[in-house]
Amino acid sequence: MPTVSSVTLTGRLLLLLLWAPHLTMATNWLSLARLPRSRPVSGAEPCGRLRGLSPGQVGVCRARGEVMESVRKAAEMVIEECQHQFRNRRWNCSTTPRGINVFGRVMNQGTREAAFVHALSSAAVAVAVTRGCSRGELERCGCDRKVRGVSPEGFQWSGCSDNLSYGVAFSQTFVDEPERAKGMSSGRPLMNIHNNEAGRKAILHNMQVECKCHGVSGSCELRTCWKVMPPFRRVGAVLKERFDGATEVRLTRVGSRTALLPRDSQVKPPATRDLVYLASSPDFCRLDPDNGIPGTAGRRCNGTSRLAPDGCELLCCGPGFRAGRAEVVQRCSCKFSWCCSVRCQQCKNTVLIHTCRE
Repeated sequence: MPTVSSVTLTGRLLLLLLWAPHLTMATNWLSLARLPRSRPVSGAEPCGRLRGLSPGQVGVCRARGEVMESVRKAAEMVIEECQHQFRNRRWNCSTTPRGINVFGRVMNQGTREAAFVHALSSAAVAVAVTRGCSRGELERCGCDRKVRGVSPEGFQWSGCSDNLSYGVAFSQTFVDEPERAKGMSSGRPLMNIHNNEAGRKAILHNMQVECKCHGVSGSCELRTCWKVMPPFRRVGAVLKERFDGATEVRLTRVGSRTALLPRDSQVKPPATRDLVYLASSPDFCRLDPDNGIPGTAGRRCNGTSRLAPDGCELLCCGPGFRAGRAEVVQRCSCKFSWCCSVRCQQCKNTVLIHTCRE
């Protein structure tokens, strides 16, 4: 007859086995953002000690070490941008206090939140590496010299166009590696690869053109232009829109291969720029430490809105919120001086705030 302690231990072991896949989650490399700046992220020995990398990513780290500082920056970009885009949602990209699974076990499930993080992560690596190329920080790449000649609009291609093709190629090599290592016949790797590519397409389809005029007194007799990536904030906003319109899919055999098709046969197949997901999301209302879900208790909400995601009824999962007054310090009585500076006073105001009940 098993004792209470042995039953508890068996239950814990079973739970650990059920969640074991998180140890090799494809987004564990985001834990590079937790490392102190003083810790090296390249070189044979340091690469082998980076716990968040898959074996294949360790190999990429050792072979192309100069790029790994850009990868670390990409991890920081993902966390910052995710928290900005979801700041008013029940799930607000909160991070776990420690460990390599930065966003918690919610990433283990094939939800639309996981889809967004995968897309944003692949885009961040492409952007960070491309920036490194344009700034001359990486030896193996520089500006995109293929953009040359005269455009149909009549301007001259010149300058330092962002070398997005190099950044995208590295993103495919590094970010997609854990999925390709698992094989492309099961649902989750196919979902992740699709969303990784959607993230990179969000950059490609939003490239911008910057120009400089040449001529007497700025007459712009000649314009030279170059291609630049969109701001990462724009990439995040595009992917957030894709998140809101993501397609639920299921693994389907099509001839001799497997593919992801819409669960609802009335829905058109997703395009390569769309996000896809396999499983419904939890409601994120209640505290669930085991899965890295902090719940919404204590969160600020918008007491004047009922339909917006940050409205108290939606954010607090029902009418469970309270109102109170708080004193805030704000800038006021700002004056512009003749030399382009602004001087302001500090004013204290009492404002009404709403928070979700504990």
